[in-house]
Amino acid sequence: MVAVQRHSRAIRWAAAGVSVLGFLVALEIASHSYGLPGPVVGQVREVIVAPHSGPLLYAGLALMMVVLTWRQRLIAVGAAIGIDLAFWLVRWLVDAKMKYGNGAFLVILAYAVIAITRRTGRERTLLLKGVGLGMLLVAGHKTGDTWLVITSETRPVVLDPYVATADHALGDPSWLMGRMVEAGGPIGSHVLGSVYGQLPLAAAIVALYQLRHVAVERRFPRHHLVRTFLVIGLLGPAIYMIFPVVGPIYAYGAEGGQWAVANLWPDTPPPIDTPHSIRFDDITPRNCMPSLHTAWATTIFIHSRKGSRFFRFAGTFWLIATLAATLGFGYHYGVDLVAGVVFALTIEAGMRSLDRGWDRAGILLVVYGALVFAVLLVSYRYLPMEMARHPWVFGPLLILAMTSVIYCFVRTTKLWEPKTAPAEQPEPQLLPA
Repeated sequence: MVAVQRHSRAIRWAAAGVSVLGFLVALEIASHSYGLPGPVVGQVREVIVAPHSGPLLYAGLALMMVVLTWRQRLIAVGAAIGIDLAFWLVRWLVDAKMKYGNGAFLVILAYAVIAITRRTGRERTLLLKGVGLGMLLVAGHKTGDTWLVITSETRPVVLDPYVATADHALGDPSWLMGRMVEAGGPIGSHVLGSVYGQLPLAAAIVALYQLRHVAVERRFPRHHLVRTFLVIGLLGPAIYMIFPVVGPIYAYGAEGGQWAVANLWPDTPPPIDTPHSIRFDDITPRNCMPSLHTAWATTIFIHSRKGSRFFRFAGTFWLIATLAATLGFGYHYGVDLVAGVVFALTIEAGMRSLDRGWDRAGILLVVYGALVFAVLLVSYRYLPMEMARHPWVFGPLLILAMTSVIYCFVRTTKLWEPKTAPAEQPEPQLLPA
């Protein structure tokens, strides 16, 4: 029985690896057809050239180090910092960009070589899993960047007027939050910008907490944050291709330039007019529907619930701050956030079901979440005028739809938690008469 389970697990890992490899190759070919460097080429270049995100590379290194002993971790961090200092010196001498992160990436690659040449059996598998985890975090970010460029190149027409009209049902929250952020001054904007920009780092920190016992137990937990995080990033951009939206600060704000419908954000909500698609530039990503920042922050919140009080507080703060930033900076409409929450819970439910085995409750939860998500997209596209004209009907309906998915998720996942049997109480002894 154990051998069959191991064989089945090996087949799933092999299938997942082939699928990811095929996806990256296809994305690489598509990128080059548009004259762009793909995620693989872009990552390989960062062995030498200045990386775009040093914190992300060090977060990947930290994830890889969960399989190492404390002595090995100190050596890995020391080597990464030493290599980066050497790169800094060379860049300073040639007056190049002072970036860091090459050291972290090279150390990850070095441990991949060590796993293949110096480890055997379970130790090799464990170390390769650690390397793969770190590389997946970095590659996922690169893949997302490539997807965003492809959306701007292949989708010249955007659907912002439809989404902006539907957003009247929620009271135009992006316009309201935008004015609040402006009134808050530069300090609040800086805090929200930091939260918004370092979401992958926050995910890595929560994942490190979940994986803190891997080095001792010599195995990974069956389900953790990184898996859901990566699947969201893999599937989300496909929705961008179906429902291209650039966001209020571009379609209705100064950032849109000549392509904007009007310069209205955040002072004046758009009028209720019959929506139509509009042409936009070939630079701005069509990455609004659904809000993946909301989906990722929701996932961080879910996975932080099992942590310490600090992690529970941090997960709550990151979710609230991310929602405020996505709206307050004009990157998303309110209906994007509703779709993002439903999208995240559906993916998380699917990943948990994949881990524990599909049962009736899991199938129903995933199907219901996918159905609600599809209904939301169809409503935004084909019922925006009705939603705008009857906000007191459609606004509560949107919130109710999202809340129903949240309720079903919480109820189903509680049923999946292992039951702890109460301790047996000793029977009272009768005293002799």
